[in-house]
Amino acid sequence: MSEEQPHANLAVPAFKTEKDPITQTRNGQSSVWRFGGSDKAAKASTVTLRGVIYMLFDNCGKDVNKTILPLGHGDPSVYPCFRTCIEAEDAVVDVLRSGKGNSYGPGAGILPARRAVADYMNRDLPHKLTPEDIFLTAGCNQGIEIVFESLARPNANILLPRPGFPHYDARAAYSGLEVRKFDLLPEKEWEIDLEGIEAIADEKTVAMVVINPNNPCGNVYSHDHLKKVAETARKLGIMVISDEVYDRTIFGDNPFVPMGKFASIVPVLTLAGISKGWVVPGWKIGWIALNDPEGVFETTKVLQSIKQNLDVTPDPATIIQAALPAILEKADKNFFAKKNKILKHNVDLVCDRLKDIPCVVCPKKPESCTYLLTKLELSLMDNIKDDIDFCVKLAREENLVFLPGDALGLKNWMRITIGVEAHMLEDALERLKGFCTRHAKKTETETESLQALKLSDNNLEM
Repeated sequence: MSEEQPHANLAVPAFKTEKDPITQTRNGQSSVWRFGGSDKAAKASTVTLRGVIYMLFDNCGKDVNKTILPLGHGDPSVYPCFRTCIEAEDAVVDVLRSGKGNSYGPGAGILPARRAVADYMNRDLPHKLTPEDIFLTAGCNQGIEIVFESLARPNANILLPRPGFPHYDARAAYSGLEVRKFDLLPEKEWEIDLEGIEAIADEKTVAMVVINPNNPCGNVYSHDHLKKVAETARKLGIMVISDEVYDRTIFGDNPFVPMGKFASIVPVLTLAGISKGWVVPGWKIGWIALNDPEGVFETTKVLQSIKQNLDVTPDPATIIQAALPAILEKADKNFFAKKNKILKHNVDLVCDRLKDIPCVVCPKKPESCTYLLTKLELSLMDNIKDDIDFCVKLAREENLVFLPGDALGLKNWMRITIGVEAHMLEDALERLKGFCTRHAKKTETETESLQALKLSDNNLEM
């Protein structure tokens, strides 16, 4: 084939260069195509939960005569016991029938919905938000994307918790923000290591992320601790991004305290929504709230950047925006109480059953969210290298999927989803117990007994 032949398909061969890639097509022909896939998302995609979960599902045993139990990710909405309240469903139906949710909306969201969110948040805040402080997003995840894109500058870095929610890592990578990790301390009920934050921050640090109530640890931070967080951020000259999407999913004794209470100390950007509290993740409605009585976000042009990014991204569905005022105003306390009671029962069930499984330990009962973090005591097990090896072999042998802690930044831990029906947890814990028993390290006495039994069998055969 001559040098010119690969370019024969081009209408403008004058543009051909030696660098033009020659593509081998399925029928064996060679052509030059001047397009190709971007690798911008390559790094970001390596730190998502989906990749880990799909890998574990692929490892489930086809020959195992047990149904697959998917307890690695959280979506309680698929289970009847967690169905959302009738008031929320009626709100959407009313908008649908009225025809008022069929049009395009402004980038920041429709005004009645923004006003309703401000009123909803103002119940717990010393300063009052206005609709202009609220920006609606297609779920909390899009809120993360908007905020990170708005903060991305050359060489900027952001402080994320370890363990944490991997979507923050993925979006930071996509936006070109350097990630620096601070620890949550299990011995202090998962409080933030404030000394560690001061050690890793520098003049390029722009923000720190606080997840409260915390996913995946399940703790709820106290007023005093959050005030110290605000004071630390103020000292460093950085904003606080507060993820509060689980504010309606609390079943412990510690009350929820919004980070916005400390906006007089440091500017706080709150991310929240109804996906977790109302158990409707598929409705994709969340918001960004600017808690900033001093107007810092405006003078630093963060507000301007958020608006600009909203102008070039998709809006949440107008029908859900239009239903949001009724959803928030008619929230049924009995619904939240029932949901949280189920979660509390599930937590108690799991923690009680784990007492019989020495190699899987829950250091602290969660009091919020839909997960339970456990520590793997691998020294008690044979032929298990780490948490990923544990979860892969568990999937292969028991068709049981848990999330390895490595995916959350916590090596040799494991996350169990509790936002499922109780009978699934009972089945899962029986399988887990059987798996751990099979892989338990034999004691010296057990080993000697086994050897003696084998010797006895050999003598009988003789």
